[in-house]
Amino acid sequence: MQYEERFTDQELGQIIEEGMIYMCACPAQVAEAMRKLRELYRYQQQCLAQPSNNASVHSTIAASTIQAHATLQDCLDQVLVLEQWDRNTLKMPPNLRKRQLSEMLAED
Repeated sequence: MQYEERFTDQELGQIIEEGMIYMCACPAQVAEAMRKLRELYRYQQQCLAQPSNNASVHSTIAASTIQAHATLQDCLDQVLVLEQWDRNTLKMPPNLRKRQLSEMLAED
């Protein structure tokens, strides 16, 4: 399996920002987990570039990271479809925004 980023870091940031604004943390948590996996993958690539490191260890970690990242990308794709996010702007749909705001106001 090859490493692939279907969402840019900026797009993940947009999803996280939308989640924070409208108190809808689930898609944001997936996006944040993807960010962490990207950090781990990039770190492993740096480790693999060092000839003194055990390449088997870092290849194993990188391969597992690639699998986990791919799984979370699929998950985020599905969640955005299920919740009907605008895929061009990565904005939460108005009906979900309204629901989240209504729930927040009801708690006060």
